[in-house]
Amino acid sequence: MAARNAGIRVKRVYEEASPADGKRVLVDRLWPRGLKKEQVRIDAWPRDLAPSNELRKWFHSHPEKKQEFRKRYVEELHATAAREAVDGLENLIKKPGKVTLLFASKNVEYNNATVLREMLEGAKKPASPKSSGRNRGARTRPPKAQRPVRKSGILSC
Repeated sequence: MAARNAGIRVKRVYEEASPADGKRVLVDRLWPRGLKKEQVRIDAWPRDLAPSNELRKWFHSHPEKKQEFRKRYVEELHATAAREAVDGLENLIKKPGKVTLLFASKNVEYNNATVLREMLEGAKKPASPKSSGRNRGARTRPPKAQRPVRKSGILSC
């Protein structure tokens, strides 16, 4: 899921458009409040890249749970419709030029656009939703030393 374009930026959709933005992609499910479509320069709006309404509302009420949000969002991005949208965004990023992911959240430090940028840049590979994160195949410590066996009340080695 990693694209090789270092020109991925994130920006609030309420900030003024700039030629340095390159292709501007809105990654929210809802249209930004208070903006008219004529006011905003957007090249693409793939709604399937956005978190579900349930996840969006959950994160709004639990902003301190960033890692849990990331985990749930990545799981959503592995769904069929979202996977197609991610593939389309990766194709856009592979083309020359910069890409700016636009978001409406007031939290500019951590939101769905920042998670998406991390994934696309390969900075943090998303955990596969099917793995538990633990390697159950290899044993990490040596086997326990043999213990004396008790036979009829007497210890023997």
